[in-house]
Amino acid sequence: MNADERERYARHIMLKEIGGPGQQALGRARVAIMGAGGLGAPVALYLAAAGVGRLLLIDDDTVALSNLQRQVIFTTADVGAQKTEAAAAALAALNPHVEIETRNMRLKPENARALLEGVDVVLDGTDDFSTRFAVNAAARALGIPLVSGAVGRWNGQVSVFAAPGPCYRCFVPETPPDAETCAAVGIVGALTGVIGAMMALEAIKLIAEAGAPLSGRILLFDGLQGEARTVSLKRDPACPVCGHE
Repeated sequence: MNADERERYARHIMLKEIGGPGQQALGRARVAIMGAGGLGAPVALYLAAAGVGRLLLIDDDTVALSNLQRQVIFTTADVGAQKTEAAAAALAALNPHVEIETRNMRLKPENARALLEGVDVVLDGTDDFSTRFAVNAAARALGIPLVSGAVGRWNGQVSVFAAPGPCYRCFVPETPPDAETCAAVGIVGALTGVIGAMMALEAIKLIAEAGAPLSGRILLFDGLQGEARTVSLKRDPACPVCGHE
């Protein structure tokens, strides 16, 4: 690290759980962020600020005015722009030491493994179950830890799915018949900041090997009541993704 980086990351380096070696590990890491939306925005901002060496942003959407209530990486001037490009500009302004890669495309089962090849951690904040399933299958096949977050209305959840623990399909075997989207039911904007920051924290812990990641556990947060609880999750021997392991 040069003098600028040592000063920039001084508060991390002071922590015995991160220190110089942990900060250097962050600098070497390549992290994929699925979706530059409500969760992807705080995830990207905090990981760039933390000094993650390379961030890969994957999203095929453009910025809409209704996004600005929660997608804090964008400004009014970004409306109509590609989300990945607008986010990359914001992240470069925040931390010029971070390399930003962008993919203006949708991740699908047929391209998921190629997109995630060479990634150390993937964070999924999308609200589409077909995308979540594709990310999970590719991450498991490649041996990449998956940090998963979801939000709706006033509630959110965060978990880490990594071998030899359960995968996302152990938790959600099929698309729920009553699946909701933020566009359909609404979302309080600040909740995405809470859950996105928690996702970024889990990624930092994984990379720096600090503390106990939420592997095999799901943190459930009720923003309306100000309550959180953690529940355990076991592997499903009938899981179509990891049941054969």
